[in-house]
Amino acid sequence: MRSLKWFQIGLRFKNWLISGVLGLLFLITSLVVLLLNADITPLQWAISLLMAVLGIYGILFCFRKIFMKFVSVYSNGIMKKPSNVSEIRDIIYRRKILSQGAKVVTIGGGTGTSTLLRGLKSYTSNITAIVTVADDGGGSGVLRSDLGILPPGDIRNCMLALAETEPVLEKLLSYRFTEGSLKGQSFGNLFLAAMNGISNSFEEAVKYMGDVLAITGRIYPVTEDNIFLVAELEDGTQIRGESRIGAHNRTHPGKIKQVMLDKTSVAPVKQAIDAIYEADVIVLGPGSLYTSVIPNLLVEGVAKAISESRAIKVYACNIMTQPGETENYTVGDHIEAIYSHVDTPFIDVCIANNGKIQSDILKKYQNDGSIPVAIDNQTIKKLGVRLVEKNLVKIRKDFVRHDSDHLAQTIMELTKIN
Repeated sequence: MRSLKWFQIGLRFKNWLISGVLGLLFLITSLVVLLLNADITPLQWAISLLMAVLGIYGILFCFRKIFMKFVSVYSNGIMKKPSNVSEIRDIIYRRKILSQGAKVVTIGGGTGTSTLLRGLKSYTSNITAIVTVADDGGGSGVLRSDLGILPPGDIRNCMLALAETEPVLEKLLSYRFTEGSLKGQSFGNLFLAAMNGISNSFEEAVKYMGDVLAITGRIYPVTEDNIFLVAELEDGTQIRGESRIGAHNRTHPGKIKQVMLDKTSVAPVKQAIDAIYEADVIVLGPGSLYTSVIPNLLVEGVAKAISESRAIKVYACNIMTQPGETENYTVGDHIEAIYSHVDTPFIDVCIANNGKIQSDILKKYQNDGSIPVAIDNQTIKKLGVRLVEKNLVKIRKDFVRHDSDHLAQTIMELTKIN
């Protein structure tokens, strides 16, 4: 199918080129007749003029078609086909500006990371998303158990966030089956699982799927090792599995002391480490502190690379506390939890929300044991972290989320200041 597609494109290009060559011949012949024939008859003059018009049309037709195809490829072929010169100019200008944007590396997973990526792609195309692969619940957990692949869910969400897809394609990749043995499974997860089946590695499968969706930037799993997350509570109890850690308070309440991987040595994906060293800004979060952000830092070499990188290191703190993970945590508590899992403190800036949440939404969260994360300025200052407060609240389907545009804008402003 792919070879047929390229054959058809090549055939069209050949036809456009032929029309251009014929147009040029018509125009040259017309000029020769008009300029070198002194005794030209009215009929010859009319035929020559017609040939000139046809020649010019053929040349313009050729250039327009080839230029439109160039723009289509330049815009990844996924965006709406440009309808006029103004739209073509806007596409090229936007691509050029984005390609000169800051090199941003995001580290995390879950809804928080994908929300951030949706905003960042409007400012730069130099984005690298490093995603945790410790998820063992939901559809990802089923595929991980049945097929032995790394969990695809968080990576799929990041791809959708960075893709310039048509609405129908996005709906297709987000679709979850409602019946049969595939009930609850996402088509996007299955797509990535199939891509993994024809690739040499999971990292390569992610790259190929990114090529198909023409995503802005790059996405890497933090490791290709099959890992599970283990949490140790303050009373010494250990809970294995990312999905169980977040829900542990229902069966065994207690504050999390630390999280660890079930293997002593977990190798990182080399391209992820390279991206960290080359970055202008590195963003941890937003996302679940113990199950989305910190697991990436436990992979060998990741925290060290962040510490040694010359990039601005930013922590985007959650807006709400999370039952089972961060009950009653302040912003400072989040930072201290990160520092307790790394050898060297490295956060330069913390972005925290100071926006208000409407009372009915707030009450719903309070009933579930979640409250807004309090900003404790003195603790943050003692930790040597610069605090940036912004109204980042966006309510989506009665859920509190970060406003992706405001968060991305705040991060990009930091790159200009520093």
